[in-house]
Amino acid sequence: MSVVSRCYLAVVIGGTRLLAGVVDDTGQVVVRDRIGTPQRDVWSALRRLVLRVIAAAPEPPVACGIGCGGPMNPVDRTVSPLHIPSWVDFPLADQLEGATQLAAVLDNDAKAMALGERWCGAAVGIDDFVGVVIGAGVGGGIVSGGRLLRGRMGNAGHIGHVIVEPGGRPCPCGGTGCLEAYCSGSAIEQETGRSPLRASAAIVERTGLLVGRAVASVAPLLDTRLAVVGGTIALSYGEPFFAAANAELAGRAKLSFLAGLQVVPSLLGTAAPLVGAASLARSLADGTPTPAAAGPGTPPSAPGGAL
Repeated sequence: MSVVSRCYLAVVIGGTRLLAGVVDDTGQVVVRDRIGTPQRDVWSALRRLVLRVIAAAPEPPVACGIGCGGPMNPVDRTVSPLHIPSWVDFPLADQLEGATQLAAVLDNDAKAMALGERWCGAAVGIDDFVGVVIGAGVGGGIVSGGRLLRGRMGNAGHIGHVIVEPGGRPCPCGGTGCLEAYCSGSAIEQETGRSPLRASAAIVERTGLLVGRAVASVAPLLDTRLAVVGGTIALSYGEPFFAAANAELAGRAKLSFLAGLQVVPSLLGTAAPLVGAASLARSLADGTPTPAAAGPGTPPSAPGGAL
């Protein structure tokens, strides 16, 4: 490995897995490990995983970035992820700081993914794009003018709750017809009775079509021509998924300033969650926290998480 000036600890709390890794200053994952998300005593398992990764690092990390599903309170730095019922207002950032002796920064995993793609993925040098994660859930982040949008309550980017089928299926958010109600891994598994990774060609095509429909709906609001899509579902579905998404865009995105609008796969692939979390740590180490970093009085974030 080439000599670099710094490296970062990256921790990702997913619906089915816990990830930890060390990422260098070029965005390369130099150490990684993972375990299934346990049913109980999650913190003890995560602590062991993180310490094991730090011990294998080629040099000591300088900061820790954490990507996690919500709800979360970025002021108190606590999380209450829906997929870990035992964590209610769990002080994840403080716990990791105590275990690692590293300064830590916490944000939604899908928003972190967008930052990672801009750092060293499919959106390098692009100031306006949408990042989308299709995994166990559907999450996203919006970069506009080079900054990650927060919104009034820190919830900008939740493309999973764009309506793609008016009056359609119930969504866990309480609405109906949301993108997440059709395209999340959990929704596909509930519909088909089997792993979403074994979906039929028709399901794959429909998933791409609906993602394209959602992107076509938000692109005129944001004046953007790019959506970077990652996550286990989208990346495993591959070319048929992306072809269906872009065909739907071609039929719906007709405004002149949307010419060339496209959905492209994450260049970071399976490394995207870790690189995204590391991008948070990188900004913290630079002393320039991302726009996603909360300031005093920032309200709690809404449920999210797509891994």
